[in-house]
Amino acid sequence: MRLDALNNPLDLQGRSFAELDDLCEQIRAQVIAAVNQHSGHLGSNLGAVELTVALHRVFRSPHDAILWDTGHQAYVHKMLTGRLSGFAQLRQEGGLSGYPSRAESEHDWIENSHASTVLSYAHGLATAFYTNDDRRRVVAVIGDGALTGGMAFEGLNNLGHSGRDVVIVLNDNGRSYAPTVSRLSESLVKIRSNPTYMRRQAKIEEIAERIGWVGEQIKRGVKMSKAAIREMWEPPAFFENLGIRYIGPFDGHDIASLEEALHNAVEFDGPVLVHVLTQKGRGYAPAENDSIKNMHDIGSVKEGSYTAAFSETLVKLGDQHPELVAITAAMPDSTGLLPFRERFPERCFDVGIAEQHAVTAAAGMAMGGLRPLVAVYSTFLSRAFDQINLDVGLHRLPVIFCVDRAGVTGPDGASHHGLLDMVLFTKVPGMTVFAPSSYQELQQMLEDAMSLNAGPVAIRWSRGKAPHVSDHEVGTGLNARKTRLGDGTVALLGFGQMHGATMAAAELLAARQINATVYDPRVVVPLDTAMIDDIARHEVVVSVEDGLRIGGAGAALRDMLSERDTNCRIRVMGIPVTYVDHGNPDDIHARFGLDAAGISAEVEALLA
Repeated sequence: MRLDALNNPLDLQGRSFAELDDLCEQIRAQVIAAVNQHSGHLGSNLGAVELTVALHRVFRSPHDAILWDTGHQAYVHKMLTGRLSGFAQLRQEGGLSGYPSRAESEHDWIENSHASTVLSYAHGLATAFYTNDDRRRVVAVIGDGALTGGMAFEGLNNLGHSGRDVVIVLNDNGRSYAPTVSRLSESLVKIRSNPTYMRRQAKIEEIAERIGWVGEQIKRGVKMSKAAIREMWEPPAFFENLGIRYIGPFDGHDIASLEEALHNAVEFDGPVLVHVLTQKGRGYAPAENDSIKNMHDIGSVKEGSYTAAFSETLVKLGDQHPELVAITAAMPDSTGLLPFRERFPERCFDVGIAEQHAVTAAAGMAMGGLRPLVAVYSTFLSRAFDQINLDVGLHRLPVIFCVDRAGVTGPDGASHHGLLDMVLFTKVPGMTVFAPSSYQELQQMLEDAMSLNAGPVAIRWSRGKAPHVSDHEVGTGLNARKTRLGDGTVALLGFGQMHGATMAAAELLAARQINATVYDPRVVVPLDTAMIDDIARHEVVVSVEDGLRIGGAGAALRDMLSERDTNCRIRVMGIPVTYVDHGNPDDIHARFGLDAAGISAEVEALLA
């Protein structure tokens, strides 16, 4: 069958396994072409092809809810649910999202890109179906290391306790726990995966209980044998202690085997975990042989980017400061920690998808005399704000938060923009927050952060290429930097990457005989009082930031100006409180007036 002739999952029915194998090869070719053209998540999708086909043949989506944890593994699901043509505009503005999207299709139940959440969704949805007597199945696909996240264990615990009918598919592609596989374990898998056999066994145990002393010995012997087998061959007995039946492992690239396992899972009452072994990047040699391309987004750290500046400087600081350690939550590659880990393997810690643990572990390290640095994306760090505030901030610990992908990030959409970090960080007492405007500024701020020991420090930077400047265009310490001298009429402040837009706006205004002062604040908290005193003498002050407009850097600036005897008119520009779709970052900034044209127009309106 041709992939482009497939309109919905029902078209998979009645196909031979040979036809399905051919279809899988077509799917892989499409995934590779789309990701090579538009970037995206390669390895996880190449590894989930046969599994996705089997799921859509056994279950009736969208009547049955197929839920995807770490939704970047849902490309194949999208192709099988009528969205093949959309891959020509994958992750482009107005095009297909790189994650499940309820706006795109009724087959997408949840818009999930953050890991470890799907089991909680599944528990809630299965409870709703049960309460409403709605005969639907719930299938939760989890993998890519998501079981390292604490929320996943909370979901497992509650699913086991509730006894709800949920099929959990553990897509084990080498980043999750895998039990020993052998001839004997394969035989045990077939036995334990057969609901008929398990019902007969339960009946035998029930009869044995009625025989008295002899029956008790038989029953004890059966239990001891089962326990011994589990300990020898099935370490995931862990799941069964939580009340979740475990079956597997199964070959995740054998559609027939997968379908048999899924059909069997449906026959059991209560939650069942089907353990599936897959190969990440399967069918594409560059991904199979390159763990970085395989594990996440292609081209994670680009030369000349802010992340590259961080990575380069961190190794130098590691040589100078033996107490410096780095922590990441399952992303050492794309956060730029690989060179540091290679140089100092004993000082780099990957805690898995566990941001809350990463932050509080960093607090403990700081208490013990180390200087921990937590490297994380802005969108993921918001999951650990309680720990930042109370475990680090309240204890005034000198933890350094290196926050990548802050502000508008572009192709990954609403779940990945880093729009909250400035709002949150600025509310932690004693927190110092840096926002670099160039490659060299980020390097200087890292060095400055090492000298600040009275509390936590955050350095937040944007995705993509960083401006390169000369030495005299780099500030130091907590001081702002005046980058353009005006005539006292207009003052523009551009935080972080927005400094470039304010400088460009000043050039547009100069063409209209409006001579603006421009500042690179450099530090969001605490704001430089000398800068505040200077801009308070201007008629109009406009601040520009790439985070939420309400409660962020500009709001703090406005409060400080309001405390002074000034008549200046203040305008805070930033992102409104809304969910921002994926698209080109420059286009998104322009949409909200955060480009040179938008800023200059705002200034002229205020002056008018």
